[in-house]
Amino acid sequence: MKSIWYLIYNVIIVPALFLLIKIAGLFNSKIKRGVAGRKRLFEDLLLTAANLDKNKKLIWFHSSSLGEFEQAKPILEKLKKDFNINVLVTFFSPSGYDNSRKYPYADIVSYIPFDSVSQSKKFISIVRPDVAILMRYDIWPNHIWEMKKANIPYFLVDATMKKSSPRKIPIIKNFHRLLFKDFTRILTVSTEDEKGFKDFGCTDEQVTAVGDTRFDRVYQRSSLAHGMNLIKDDLLKDKKIFVVVSAWEQDEEVLIPAFKKLARFDKDVLLIIAPHEPTVLHLEKIEHEFTGELATIRFSSMNNYMGEHIIIVDSIGILLTLYTYAHAAFVGGSFKQGIHNVLEAAVYGIPVLFGPKIDNSQETRELLKRGGGILIKNKRDAFKQLRILFSNENVRKEKGNISFNYVQENLGATDKIIKEISSYM
Repeated sequence: MKSIWYLIYNVIIVPALFLLIKIAGLFNSKIKRGVAGRKRLFEDLLLTAANLDKNKKLIWFHSSSLGEFEQAKPILEKLKKDFNINVLVTFFSPSGYDNSRKYPYADIVSYIPFDSVSQSKKFISIVRPDVAILMRYDIWPNHIWEMKKANIPYFLVDATMKKSSPRKIPIIKNFHRLLFKDFTRILTVSTEDEKGFKDFGCTDEQVTAVGDTRFDRVYQRSSLAHGMNLIKDDLLKDKKIFVVVSAWEQDEEVLIPAFKKLARFDKDVLLIIAPHEPTVLHLEKIEHEFTGELATIRFSSMNNYMGEHIIIVDSIGILLTLYTYAHAAFVGGSFKQGIHNVLEAAVYGIPVLFGPKIDNSQETRELLKRGGGILIKNKRDAFKQLRILFSNENVRKEKGNISFNYVQENLGATDKIIKEISSYM
């Protein structure tokens, strides 16, 4: 069966994917950038690999994009600290690669080659990793098969298997069964995900639930954020601050009217809103929404702050730090297509609000179940919940404590994963 799938994948699927990417690159700048970035991939790898200390083992971390790489960082950084190793980091997407090229804990940062037989074989022969760590879900069959041939241990880490995963469709499931059974170890974020992989024929010795490194990562980053002091403390003194992060227009359509109504009842409330895409047009649209009702200021002009009730974030790279000022927060995407990371807010011990589209996030559902998360359905509901939180300090603190305790209870996945990996080093 494996030989049949090998032929199907390489004769039909790989050429079709390659053609699709080439065509898509004509219309999508991000895809085009990814194609162009791979033109000198092997030449660059040969040069950088030649400069590595050959007495050190090489650990390869692969992530699809920047979000998955954030989950890899706690593992990578602790391994780098505790062991004398070289680290190779690869990405599929340009966003991950472009934003991580100067990552100080990596000895080599590269794109992963396209998943043809020849390119995967060439890649493995050049880098010769001693252990490979694939994050979450981004697995490429030919690279896996080449590692299997070369007897390289390879792990799937922070692995998830949703009940609705397309990998469970019968024909696709048969293909993934062959891939999963060859993994050295599959380390899942929960026992439910562990059961999901066992349904693919993975053994008890092969798959284990160890937790999610996102908890470790957000805790690590929150410790750094507290000392950044982006806004002078006296500017926001005695304010009740509602932070909205990664907001799409669909989120803003619910939250902005609710906050304007809230401000009519409570003069001490302040909104810090960070749009998902801070384009000039989007920033101006938000400003227009408040014209004649509440004064606004852009974050880049905070040196001129005169008590405005609306701070619009026009900078990037500071989103997580904004939560340090929040008494409550809304996490964007939940009125559009899927919520962003609620743990980034929960770690600060505040109530976390979100819209109804949370099926993509089991931690959001758990936070809602425990009571630290609050689901809002419309403008009226948003106003009601905000009014409760900002008028009843006991309720706000109680929900905030639930959020913080949820993160605290789930710390430690990094150490468990390193214990698993170290036995192969």
